[in-house]
Amino acid sequence: MTSVALYARYSSDNQSEASIEDQFRLCRKRAAQERWQTVGSYEDAALSGASTVLRHGIQRLIRDAQRASYITIQAAPSRWWQCGNL
Repeated sequence: MTSVALYARYSSDNQSEASIEDQFRLCRKRAAQERWQTVGSYEDAALSGASTVLRHGIQRLIRDAQRASYITIQAAPSRWWQCGNL
């Protein structure tokens, strides 16, 4: 079974914390469809996607992925383009 880590983020005060839960809901749905095992969830709230430096959730995800046996990261479709910058 493929192990995946979930990542969600919203970038501004114009969005709400519900955005993160909505993203996680989509990720969990996809994981269930693909029969992937979710091994972790990471988030960054009200932070720009321009840099990963101040995004503590993505920093933890990167560190954990480097130490763990999982290499698949699942983000909501609206965030997929950002995963290429890791």
